[in-house]
Amino acid sequence: MVDETAGAGARRGLAIELIPNCSLTPRQALGFFASLCVVSFAIAGFFVARGLWPVLPFAGLEMAVLGWALYASLRRRRCTQTITVTDEAIEVVTRDARGARTESFPRHWARARLVRARGWHPSRLVIESHGRSCEIGGLLTEEERRGLHSRLRHVIGGVNESPALHAAPGA
Repeated sequence: MVDETAGAGARRGLAIELIPNCSLTPRQALGFFASLCVVSFAIAGFFVARGLWPVLPFAGLEMAVLGWALYASLRRRRCTQTITVTDEAIEVVTRDARGARTESFPRHWARARLVRARGWHPSRLVIESHGRSCEIGGLLTEEERRGLHSRLRHVIGGVNESPALHAAPGA
């Protein structure tokens, strides 16, 4: 999900916030997991009562993997990226389980580049300047990443270009 806001005052600029689209709340995930555990272990119990005891460890393994996947999905909901573009700089703040990290690039020398997908891997969107780069939009779908790339190209421009922020389309 991409959310844009235009700033006002001395530090006039554009802020783009990238937030993952997480449809389940922790309470809903727990209810979903509990209901699947009840169904899975009820079916496994039926087969165990008939003497097919090897079914039970597989049902347990299946529920353990599902629990891990739900946990990983819920952790992902805390990951965000904020891209702030001002007349002078581009600042990318990444927040995840490891904390917050900030990368800053001079706007005049920066560029947004979409690195093509290879095989099964998705494309990568990076902001580059002076030999440094920062990947953004890793949580976005391919279509959203391409749209963000187009938007950033209009706002940032290319190397040695700085288009006016107010002239950018949709701002």
